[in-house]
Amino acid sequence: MGPAVTLVKDSLPAARRTHSAASATAGRPGRRRENLAGYLFMSPWIAGFLLLTAGPMVASLYFAFTDYNLFNTPKWVGFDNFTKMFDDPRWQKSVEVTAKYVVIGTPLKLLLALGVALLLAQSRRGQAFYRAAFYAPSLIGASVSVGFVWRSIFSDGAVVDRTQSFLGFHVGGWVGNADWVLYSLVALTVWQFGAPMVIFLAGLKQVPRELYEAAEMDGAGPFRKFWNITLPMISPVLFFNVLLETIHSFQIFASAYVVSNTYCGPADATLVYTCYLYQQGFKNAQMGFAAAMAWMLLLAVALVTAVLFWSQKKWVHYEEGAR
Repeated sequence: MGPAVTLVKDSLPAARRTHSAASATAGRPGRRRENLAGYLFMSPWIAGFLLLTAGPMVASLYFAFTDYNLFNTPKWVGFDNFTKMFDDPRWQKSVEVTAKYVVIGTPLKLLLALGVALLLAQSRRGQAFYRAAFYAPSLIGASVSVGFVWRSIFSDGAVVDRTQSFLGFHVGGWVGNADWVLYSLVALTVWQFGAPMVIFLAGLKQVPRELYEAAEMDGAGPFRKFWNITLPMISPVLFFNVLLETIHSFQIFASAYVVSNTYCGPADATLVYTCYLYQQGFKNAQMGFAAAMAWMLLLAVALVTAVLFWSQKKWVHYEEGAR
């Protein structure tokens, strides 16, 4: 190997380093421009998050520890709002009503959504129409107008009352009955099963047909195929729907407020948590107490979410490497 060749070989690493440094220097302005453009496009979202989400959350956390009535300067009271909350019978009633609504309404909604999804997963004529028809209530169910219609349907002498009387059940209108009015809200949330139905339908489409064919060769019936194949295969989708609908049920407000004619009754029968929060904050001007209630609700939802994530290890089956 001659001296010239050796000189060239020795100079190659230095040349590469010089080229890399030059490329990095040349690329920095372009990278900075790209980053600047990215932040510029994100700036409306960042501003909205800071002004409409993060800012109000920090302010509400401060108000939760103050005596604030919207008109006077907030006065720091420490944990008084939280201690007063646990001693408040109406707060306890709102927790009871909300828990009952979540425990009854969420499973019924998911069962109906899964049942309809199983029917729509089969090929049949007019399938697109049925999917759209079943999904439509999810788009309009939370509106105030539907709440008024629902209240009129379940009032005394209305359709539900006349149907019950025809069948021999003399209960009267559900809206004016403290024992039945909450179930009218449950019926409303179950009627809005379209969104979880679409998610279930997407999960059912991903189940390999070969598994069903193999199960049929082993003599498995419809129930065994559902229990041993369908349910485990769609368990991640089921977990997602359970989590989403549980959180959504905790946030019920508009339907309870409208169906009960804005007073969350009778006898506080529809006094869901958010309805009582609204009454304290905007009717009684106890914004400090309402802020404490809001943070307590956030903690409760976070706790339920943590329990669901913990429990998924025992009943949710993921494909290898899909987590």
